[in-house]
Amino acid sequence: MANILIIDDEPSILESLEMFLGEKGHTVIKADTGEKGYALFAREMPELVMLDIRLPDMNGLDVLSKIRNIRHPAKVIMMTAFQDMETTIDAMKRGAYDYIHKPLDAELVEKTVNSALHVLKVDRETPRVNAEALPRDKDVIIGKSENMRRIFKMIGLVCQNRATVLIQGETGTGKELIARTIHRNCRFSNEPFVTMDCSASVETLLESELFGHEKGAFTGATATKQGRIELAGKGTLFLDELGELPRRLQSKFLGFLQRREFSRVGGHEILQSRCRIIGATNRDLAVLVKKKEFKEDLYYRLRVVAIQVPPLRERLSDIPELVKHFLQKINNDLQTDVTKLQNGVIDRLMTHTWTGNVRELENCLVEAVVRARGKVILLEDMETILDTDSGLDSEGLSGYSLPAMEKGHIEKTLRHLGWNRTRAARAMGISLPTLRSKIKKYHISEPSA
Repeated sequence: MANILIIDDEPSILESLEMFLGEKGHTVIKADTGEKGYALFAREMPELVMLDIRLPDMNGLDVLSKIRNIRHPAKVIMMTAFQDMETTIDAMKRGAYDYIHKPLDAELVEKTVNSALHVLKVDRETPRVNAEALPRDKDVIIGKSENMRRIFKMIGLVCQNRATVLIQGETGTGKELIARTIHRNCRFSNEPFVTMDCSASVETLLESELFGHEKGAFTGATATKQGRIELAGKGTLFLDELGELPRRLQSKFLGFLQRREFSRVGGHEILQSRCRIIGATNRDLAVLVKKKEFKEDLYYRLRVVAIQVPPLRERLSDIPELVKHFLQKINNDLQTDVTKLQNGVIDRLMTHTWTGNVRELENCLVEAVVRARGKVILLEDMETILDTDSGLDSEGLSGYSLPAMEKGHIEKTLRHLGWNRTRAARAMGISLPTLRSKIKKYHISEPSA
């Protein structure tokens, strides 16, 4: 049972809550002004505070801020007869555990009080996640599984030269992170690392993005522009979604790889490049070669060194270390202090399918940190997050939800058009970036042959 402080200027509220909570076994102390309530809190240090928004001497939100500044791990439940969006948002921003409305419903009061006390209990009993041994660099690759150790060895080998690298793996496995790690550990790490998404532009602009263009080369070309190859200098050019490179552009890019020479669009000057090329794709290029959608000679030029990134479901043993790493990164980015995991959270994460791979794991943890009402991620919150995510793929009633229907329509269109994103976006009447965003949102990936 807990010590509960009630701060409200209505005698009827004070009496009814004192009686109701007292019958549940709690010890209740009361105050009818903000100043009295704050003084009682500072002296008694209760576990829970039920605080009215409108008090005779001060705003309840200001009392909430003063209470939170004491840094005693109490939960504060705000109460009000006046419902408005701004006040609710402000209360939650200032650290309120919850926000309930008058007239008070006994069942809701009991549920909210029990929930707050449960979080406090779990927080007290749960040790902090030990992240001391983890590297501070948020871009480090985490993994101790055999699959990842093989990748680390390969990264070490290619760092000694400028060999072209092809990184293949499902969406969300960390292909760009591997490319950045290769660049960061090479002798030319002080040179530029330039990225280009081969699916982010229409075909007519991709050539200009890659090779650059001269002034007047086409309508709108008001000035000479360097392409990504030129911008990379002696560094690294990372080509993401390489499987989306249009067939016509594949031929020109192959010529560049063979001769290491190129010309800007509309230009005649022969330029040379020493940049390393690292390509990445979530599609099986060997299958695309068989379908005549990707040039065979370009495929072999690209896969001088091939790195196959395993999906998260094939390296589940890495999840505990990944969770520690992401919690450290998320807390730093969001300026939060959610450093605990309730018993059972890791076990639950180990049973999830992770169709979105490491990126999905990080996104789930971001949501869990945002949901947290203290320093601990609760198992029930993680269950809600994972069940919602899984609902996008489930059968039954959820199959009739708008997200599920949209996902099904996108998959059907992509399948019908041979997984060509440019054509699929055009067929659905949406932009290519919008399609890519939805593909990531719904964790859609082309099935392997």
